[in-house]
Amino acid sequence: MKKLLMLGGTEFVGRAITEDALERGWDVTVFHRGRHAPPPGVRAVHGDRTAPGGLAALAEGTWDLLVDTWSGAPTAVRDTARLLAGRAGRYAYVSTCSVYAYPAPAGRTEDGVLVEGSPDAGPTAYPEDKRGAELAVQEAFGDRALLVRAGLILGPYENVGRLPWWLDRTARGGPTLAPGPRDLPMQYVDVRDLAHWTLDAAEAGLGGPYDVSSPSGHATIGSFLEACAAVTGGAAELRWTDPERIVEAGVEPWTELPCWLPPGELHDHMFRADVTKALSAGLKCRPVEETVADTWAWLRSLGGKAPLRPDRSAKGLDAEREAALLGLGR
Repeated sequence: MKKLLMLGGTEFVGRAITEDALERGWDVTVFHRGRHAPPPGVRAVHGDRTAPGGLAALAEGTWDLLVDTWSGAPTAVRDTARLLAGRAGRYAYVSTCSVYAYPAPAGRTEDGVLVEGSPDAGPTAYPEDKRGAELAVQEAFGDRALLVRAGLILGPYENVGRLPWWLDRTARGGPTLAPGPRDLPMQYVDVRDLAHWTLDAAEAGLGGPYDVSSPSGHATIGSFLEACAAVTGGAAELRWTDPERIVEAGVEPWTELPCWLPPGELHDHMFRADVTKALSAGLKCRPVEETVADTWAWLRSLGGKAPLRPDRSAKGLDAEREAALLGLGR
């Protein structure tokens, strides 16, 4: 493959894929709304997939591969896929493990039960939107469609607010609430490993669904937070706290304590998938310490303030609530 059309390509996952393709020497066209600058070296074309005539800039051209990260109305993916089905070799859609119906058991594979979705739907909810988009891609591209079902994605360019919040928090130092148990497995993928695998898989002609995350336990909440504390200067004193106490206090896992889920049904659903299929297809996952260190370096290059997608809420635990949980006087 030599020619890539990246739908998006200026932020987080899209940017990582674009940069990986450029490193391969590919000819990259980035189709986006023009709100953020793409990496240098691409051909940029502008359009809004939600607007009438928004795909006009793609009326001509051929590509070996399309990569798409869209998370809104499935109709946007449907219209794009139909327009380009005869002018592109393959379509890789970055989806999500949220397309699996809750609760998925520990050890779930790509054969797990899926949520309902429709390629003809407007925006509904994130899982249904992503599933509808998957169906839209498969409808237009058949076995030329690659469905990349990622879970938690971490790394440089993150615009969701999870890892950047923990880095900011450990950088402030002092007693720091660390949600336990310390050896609780995490399952995630570094955005650069996701990008590299996606392009490799597409180039190899793979199709169908793949759950693209590290093996469960590749990192633990302990190794993750200890890496954050170490890379930000070692001033944070991690105080491991029982999950029952955190939940009883009304603290919201995942949002107030990003990347953490207490043991149980939700943890099994998000962090205990069997990802043998992607690993067998070449997925390689770097150490959590490398992901954390590189994200911290990127965050410092921005002056410490990470971008946040306008459709995502701010993450993190209020300092006063944290102090109360730790029994600290204010």
